[in-house]
Amino acid sequence: MPYLIATDLPPTPPGDRFRALLARPGILRLPGAHNGMAALQAMAAGFDGLYLSGAAMTASMGLPDLGLITLEEVAFFIRQVARASGLPVLVDGDTGYGEVLNVMRMVRVFEEAGAAAVHLEDQVLPKKCGHLNDKRLVPPAEMAAKVAAAAKARRHLYLIARTDAAASEGLEGAVARAKLYLEAGADAIFPEALTSAEMFREFARRMPGVPLLANMTEFGRTPVFTAGEFEAMGYRMVIWPVSSLRVANKAQERLYATLARTGSTEAMLPDMQTRAELYATIAYHDYEALDASIGRTVLP
Repeated sequence: MPYLIATDLPPTPPGDRFRALLARPGILRLPGAHNGMAALQAMAAGFDGLYLSGAAMTASMGLPDLGLITLEEVAFFIRQVARASGLPVLVDGDTGYGEVLNVMRMVRVFEEAGAAAVHLEDQVLPKKCGHLNDKRLVPPAEMAAKVAAAAKARRHLYLIARTDAAASEGLEGAVARAKLYLEAGADAIFPEALTSAEMFREFARRMPGVPLLANMTEFGRTPVFTAGEFEAMGYRMVIWPVSSLRVANKAQERLYATLARTGSTEAMLPDMQTRAELYATIAYHDYEALDASIGRTVLP
């Protein structure tokens, strides 16, 4: 059911609902949802939380993931994904859109837009996808200051510190940074672009009791693991950041190629969401019923 009126909305702040999900047994599965429709479909499939990827947001705008997206553009995505699904949403905060004051503003904007959690990373702008080469990192103390600023500014937002240090500083450097970020106020750690099960297990072994997030992105440095395998390696959360966008883009590519070649979409009909399926997903008739009920109760 859609969240149409105030009494439909969850009474608990999103960050608190995210913490409650993490308190349950098992790994928290957070599929990427790059827009409101994807959020509705993920919710219908039974997921309890979602992830909003910077790479997916920028790619959906036709831009590369190089820190080009603005804070207000991200807030637009957060509002539609959080509103459409009502689920707690973990949002990619990139490098925080500037220095410590910018990070504090980001936290407030994200909370106001409906985010439940955010992760910050320790790259230098222009940042890169975590699975590319030649990433440059800020000094650990600089990142720790951003984490501390985010922790100071938040009301309920769950704070995850991401480190890309494994590629350039090895596991030792990544662990040292992670411990510093926890001391600064992070609730959890996201070690990006680990390249083997052994690395995942060893990182978890060195961070006992710390909630860890794993990134299961396709076509990157990390081998394909299931959610259950990540859980067995010591991870409490897993994201599939760009999967929904990749599948949607491939389907659109086939559609446009077919239309250009044949002048018709008929061959693509079996791959299309029907009108009835679309209306059911977006709760079209629930909106109509609400409109009619209000119209009947308000007298001229």
